[in-house]
Amino acid sequence: MTSPLSQQVSKQAGWSLFMGILTAAIGVAMVLYPMATATVSTLFFGWSLILAGAAHLVFAFSSQSVGNFVLKLLLGIFYGIGGIALIAFLPAGVLTLTAAVGIMLVSNAFIEIVLAFSVPVGGGRGGFLTSAIMSALLGVLILGSWPNSAVWTIGTMVGVAVLFNGISRVVISGAVLKGVHDLEQVPKAA
Repeated sequence: MTSPLSQQVSKQAGWSLFMGILTAAIGVAMVLYPMATATVSTLFFGWSLILAGAAHLVFAFSSQSVGNFVLKLLLGIFYGIGGIALIAFLPAGVLTLTAAVGIMLVSNAFIEIVLAFSVPVGGGRGGFLTSAIMSALLGVLILGSWPNSAVWTIGTMVGVAVLFNGISRVVISGAVLKGVHDLEQVPKAA
């Protein structure tokens, strides 16, 4: 006999499983069409900067001093200009974001190498070094083929992230469903 709690958990896990499959499928489509994904991602980032700029402009008026007001006002203007530039010059925006990702990955590799040697040998050093090597390789690959890498980098990376998000959701939901099933098989105590 199934309890109401296990029915509810199974229902929620079922929906989560469905969403995981849908998310993974969207991730595959994003990987297959990286330029479209890069374009949409750049537009999203541009609009996000515009909205953040507007928020800074609004919050500038709640500043306690003239200095804070001017700084928040400048931040709002810079965010807004950056967002407008990304949207208005979309191909250049994709190129710029691709270069920024390459630089970020190489910088991340250096930081992770420093972190690796700041932890004890058994405390995750291997993980940091592995991540640093992968970040460095990917960053050098992107920057070494830039600007041509802009055609695939942003779209593929966002697509792979969405794909793995969907896969992890499927795995976790499957484990929850299996756990509920296994729990239902345990004989009830009298």
